[in-house]
Amino acid sequence: MSDLVIVESPAKAKTIKKYLGSNYEVVASMGHVRDLPKARLSVDIKNDFAPKYDIIKGKEKLVKDLKSLAADSDSIYLATDPDREGEAISWHLAYILGLPEDYCKRVEFTEITKTGVQNGMEHPRAINTDLVNAQQARRILDRLVGYKLSPFISQKIRRGLSAGRVQSVALRIIVDRENEIRKFKPEEYWTIDAKFIPKGSRKSFAATLYADANGKIKITNQEQADKIEADLQDASYTITKVKNGTRKKSPAPPFITSTLQQEASRKLGFQSRRTMRVAQELYEGVDIQGMGATGLITYMRTDSLRISNVAIQEVTQYIEKTYGSQYLPAKPRFFKSRSNAQDGHEAIRPSMPGLEPDQIKSSLTSDQYKLYKLIWSRFTASQMAECIQKTTQADIEANGYIFKASGYYVDFPGFTTLYTEGKDEAEEKSSQLPPLEKGMPAKCRELKKNQHFTQPPARYTEASLIKTLEEYGIGRPSTYAATITTLTSREYVKREAKSLVPTELGEVITKLMKERFPKIVNVKFTAQMENELDSVENGDIQWNELLREFYGDFENTLKEAKAEMDGVKLKLKEDETDIVCDKCGRKMVVKVGRYGKFIACPGYPECKNIVKYVEKTGAQCPKCGGDVIVKHTKSKRIFYGCSNYPDCDFVSWNEPTNEKCPQCGEILYKKKGKKPTLYCAKEGCGYTCAPKSEEKK
Repeated sequence: MSDLVIVESPAKAKTIKKYLGSNYEVVASMGHVRDLPKARLSVDIKNDFAPKYDIIKGKEKLVKDLKSLAADSDSIYLATDPDREGEAISWHLAYILGLPEDYCKRVEFTEITKTGVQNGMEHPRAINTDLVNAQQARRILDRLVGYKLSPFISQKIRRGLSAGRVQSVALRIIVDRENEIRKFKPEEYWTIDAKFIPKGSRKSFAATLYADANGKIKITNQEQADKIEADLQDASYTITKVKNGTRKKSPAPPFITSTLQQEASRKLGFQSRRTMRVAQELYEGVDIQGMGATGLITYMRTDSLRISNVAIQEVTQYIEKTYGSQYLPAKPRFFKSRSNAQDGHEAIRPSMPGLEPDQIKSSLTSDQYKLYKLIWSRFTASQMAECIQKTTQADIEANGYIFKASGYYVDFPGFTTLYTEGKDEAEEKSSQLPPLEKGMPAKCRELKKNQHFTQPPARYTEASLIKTLEEYGIGRPSTYAATITTLTSREYVKREAKSLVPTELGEVITKLMKERFPKIVNVKFTAQMENELDSVENGDIQWNELLREFYGDFENTLKEAKAEMDGVKLKLKEDETDIVCDKCGRKMVVKVGRYGKFIACPGYPECKNIVKYVEKTGAQCPKCGGDVIVKHTKSKRIFYGCSNYPDCDFVSWNEPTNEKCPQCGEILYKKKGKKPTLYCAKEGCGYTCAPKSEEKK
């Protein structure tokens, strides 16, 4: 007989087995084994919201095998992921296997290394029922909202729609931003920029008009700009103020879940779902040449910035050995987590700080290497010395007008040798001013006035939406990827380059929710619910008490909405097509059925005419001149084909365009990616260029 260890995934089981040896049987539950069945609500509202769990369909054999292994084992260790979800999976496993509470041995592995696994096995504990209850409360809360609201929205708009507690608020945030952009009225303003050469120097420097004799100046029209330009004609310029200083930049803290998703979006172009999938692989273990299956990072679902002393010692030794002691701060750096952060885990870091990405590159996939390098670099840089910059600020005066110039250069790179944090906005570029002194004359080489208009707020990207959700306290970092995926897959939001843009469907749903269910899409209310779920986890309130308080008001609001909107059906403009029904002459509309979109006559049931839905790209087939249409594989991967199939067999993974290659005259294809490109597919041509939309940028 041996001891049984149950984890969630086969990859994790393989890595842990290597460290535990032959006395342990390590198996995977493949995630949840018991859950609320999808076919029904599965919550007994009258019986204090008691959940009705069933074995997940298709996992009956797995459960039977787990029971058989458990019966032949001396001890059973439940080693599912170290979070609410993992705790709930362990609780369900204990129930299925018939394990008494005092017999359960719950262990946590915050990193899948020999030390991490041994530490976890040496400190088994009981199942934390408060964690389980917090997960149950969230699961039931989301089930009540989803299963009660979704049918109502589907009935009022169109079949197959869904609503969700976090999803609906995230959609509202995107829609509200779009409305801000529409309402935005640009305001005109002007700047006057100059280039100066100080006396005795050949190097010019740039400056911008900042103030006049009355203080800071704002130029709102061309007449004002023209007057200033005239006042400065043939003026004599003098440097009246020079301030030299030192600026220190500190490194960003190591990643938590949300910042990892944001930075992977900015720097790698990864969608949040892709980031979390790859991070899971790095945590569970990868086969490394000469090392075997190895967990490369600590647990990736965390909002704590805590770092273990052992990790700090290891990274300090690495930095000193690789870069020298001058690249170490005076003392190790510790970062403060947000006030509502869960401190159960460390920040996301490499499990072996000394293991450089390039050492193991050959054993990793491209995505694994990129993400590991990002995590490793950020963590290592967080324990490096500050970047020291020498700054100069100068005022240049003429005829009562003051120009300001600023510049800096890097005196000591510190952590920036290895890593700099990505930003959503453009950053100041390094520019060193020539030596300047107070009272020094300067020659104006160029004076230029420029017209500008204020810009509307930017649309959300995945990175900025995740940042906003986190700031508002909506959802948990581990749910952001699933939330964004739901919004895009259900076509409430579409992607335009990196931006998230609401569709008409998304806007209609949000309008309905704001009018009828204002609490559900209220940012503050949703954040408050998150705080209450945290209170359940802390044992401060009972999970069913939270549900009782929520459901009474929710049920009444739903009843009122149903009564007041009885017989009302909201219509979408985008549903109408240019296709005329050949049976009754009406313009046909796009509908969504069990198997996806189709085109139907709006005169149903009098007219039951339907047509297959085809999404045209606007390009012509390079073989026969027919329409190129969007198609999908069984796994829903997009490819492109000819509408004249099977008479024409043209297919392509990349989208063909109507643009012609300037070298050979063949059509150009659009290759997607971080930097989209147009390319010629003709053998031997090799022509590539940026799409026109990218060139304008």
